[in-house]
Amino acid sequence: MYVCEMVAERIVQLCKERLITPNGLSYIAGVSQSTIKSIINGESKNPGISTIKKLCDGFGITLAEFFDTPTFNESEQEMR
Repeated sequence: MYVCEMVAERIVQLCKERLITPNGLSYIAGVSQSTIKSIINGESKNPGISTIKKLCDGFGITLAEFFDTPTFNESEQEMR
């Protein structure tokens, strides 16, 4: 799985956990709806760390918490 796919999967997971729609996330994170849509739909091949940070702020988590999942942790070796 590519990093952009893992990021999209994580965003969807966090939205479900917090009962937030992607549009709601857009509002609270200050990231455009089109940017979130392009990440989730796999159209964005390189979601920037500043965008991910804004999304984390919207979710009320740190970057470390965003990336601290089995999916990211297990793929660590593959990304090196």
